[in-house]
Amino acid sequence: MDIYNVEAAEILAKEALVLPITEATPIYEKLLATFPTAAKYWKQYVEAYISAHNEDIAKQIFSRCLLTCPHINLWRCYITFIKRVNNKRGSEGLEETKKAFDFMLNYVGNDVASGPVWMDYIAFLKSMPVVTPQDESHRMTTIRKVYQKAILVPTSHVEQLWKDYDNFENSVSRTLAKGLLSEYQPKFNSAKAVYRERKKYIEDIDWNMLATPPTGSYEEEQQCMAWKRLLAFEKGNPQRIDAATANRRISFTYEQCLMYLYHHPDVWYDFAMWHAKNGSTDSAIQIFQRAVKALPGSEVLKYAFAELEESVGAIQPAKTIYESLIAENANMTSLAHIQFIRFLRRTEGIEAARKFFLDARKLPGCTYHVYVAYATMSFCLDKDAKVAQNVFEAGLKRFMQEPGYVLEYADFLCRLNDDRNVRALFERALSLLSPEKSIEVWKRFVQFEQIYGDLASMQKVEQRRKEALSRTSEDGSSSLEDTLYDVVSRYNYMDLWPCSSKELDYLSRQEWLAKNMFKKAGKSVILTSGATFDKANIGVGASAKTLPQPAKVVRPEISRMVVYDPRQMKGPVISTTSSGYTKEVDEIFKMLSPPIMSFITNLPAIEGPSPDIDIVLSVLLQSTLPTGHDVGKPSGPVTGSATNDLSGPGKSGFNQNGHRPPRDGQPLKRKAIGSTSPLSTIFTGRQCYVCILC
Repeated sequence: MDIYNVEAAEILAKEALVLPITEATPIYEKLLATFPTAAKYWKQYVEAYISAHNEDIAKQIFSRCLLTCPHINLWRCYITFIKRVNNKRGSEGLEETKKAFDFMLNYVGNDVASGPVWMDYIAFLKSMPVVTPQDESHRMTTIRKVYQKAILVPTSHVEQLWKDYDNFENSVSRTLAKGLLSEYQPKFNSAKAVYRERKKYIEDIDWNMLATPPTGSYEEEQQCMAWKRLLAFEKGNPQRIDAATANRRISFTYEQCLMYLYHHPDVWYDFAMWHAKNGSTDSAIQIFQRAVKALPGSEVLKYAFAELEESVGAIQPAKTIYESLIAENANMTSLAHIQFIRFLRRTEGIEAARKFFLDARKLPGCTYHVYVAYATMSFCLDKDAKVAQNVFEAGLKRFMQEPGYVLEYADFLCRLNDDRNVRALFERALSLLSPEKSIEVWKRFVQFEQIYGDLASMQKVEQRRKEALSRTSEDGSSSLEDTLYDVVSRYNYMDLWPCSSKELDYLSRQEWLAKNMFKKAGKSVILTSGATFDKANIGVGASAKTLPQPAKVVRPEISRMVVYDPRQMKGPVISTTSSGYTKEVDEIFKMLSPPIMSFITNLPAIEGPSPDIDIVLSVLLQSTLPTGHDVGKPSGPVTGSATNDLSGPGKSGFNQNGHRPPRDGQPLKRKAIGSTSPLSTIFTGRQCYVCILC
């Protein structure tokens, strides 16, 4: 059962609306346990209790959701609730409401939709009763400060706020207003300009999206990119405000982003690292703590968290994180053991790492990777080759059947230049490994002899490898023969080859053919690259033999193919103004007739490589396009200016608007259906307007 089924969640939320609050509460709790940052569900939940006049539980719900859901609608619901609760409490209630407004604007005052909240706060301040002239002066000062804060925030109501501020200052003192307004006018202009830019990024964001684990869908990727573009915009500080205010705005944007990308570990990591780079390590640690709580299964976030703790000298907290990784992954702890050994070696020394390794190797889930890691650490960091070799030898008793371990041990011995023991290791391993598991070991043995051995030993090992691996093939005699490809394998070095790439392709092809020419027709013929050839049955004498078709004809890899669903794709949104295309393309769009423009607008989105426009046009212009009365007739070469004269629109038969001019000054009449193909009308001219989008 998919607990993150968005459609099912919406159905449950609608059902809860019509149920009594006692029956709806378990539904809301279940929804919010799955979607803890869904502001609309929190708002619906708390409004149900407010409607039931249960203020205590409503306050508890607000305390659970406000700080993790910086959504303006949820916060406006909160301030409405506070005003209602304190409505009849006199001056004490007004003061509590004022504190609630300050608390709210401190958290969501930078929201692009917070303009009405600023206006509500100012209206509330103006409505507060005053008794003495000192109270009046204090109120005016407070209102002025709120106005001056509000006009610096790029919101949708910034212009209205500026007009109100202008009227306010002029109503108090025209002399004072002139100086203050001239001081804040540039700041207001900057906020207004930034709002216009900010709006472009915000319009791409789906504010009704629920936070679900990454699925890789097109819509999800678009939302990720939209949020990252907005974050990059805010980090650029386009308004050129002070660092503290800019950082609050960036932090607020990250918090909003996490409401929708709650299950994306990269967003949590970026948020924490942004705090760390700005010198706020404590805030970064708090973000990581929230991240590992939100995504307890994300191992990489825990490593990043431990790394941060270690980098600031908090060794014990980092050690606790590593120990939790080992405890939580009892069945798959090899990587955690390796990283913990390295951590102990860095922070507590050789003995602590050695003690933990001795304990870890006794565990049933310990793999050969732990032995390799500890031996390599002993050799590279402790400069103790003897300990490293002893560890490898101890592991060999347990992991002799693991080709990967044998190869790592062989590499270590090669670094010691101990060719004698390398050969002994290969002989021991190959005597125990099955032919199927020994392929890589034989390959490394041959490479070793090419470097350390003489010609005789090199040829001997190659022959032994063929004999051993021929047991796995159906035609062992052919695989025992020497081929020119074997010579190429012996005499290449790194990316240097004793033949051209064309010769190498030919020889590798022949080598593959020789190995597979006796395979039965019922078996699939597989290339080493993983592509599958179509089977071609070619009769030779009385027997049918299977040979692959030419190398260029291969089956596509379909294991990761995604079924095309046009409902999941967003079609291109094209308009004649601010379309995002170049000026030339915009001009062409303006010339298009409404039917063609409608056709282009409703085209589905295409993912994949874009064709070369010039080649597409060339092919179309040189092709014979059938007309209605030519269907079924043999096609001949196309004559006329459409195919052999591309010098200009004057010779193509089209005017500058992309339409054929009327003959003899008469208006064009609609031709009978089928008389002329629409494609021939579109593509006959010099420019193809439809394919310009390719």
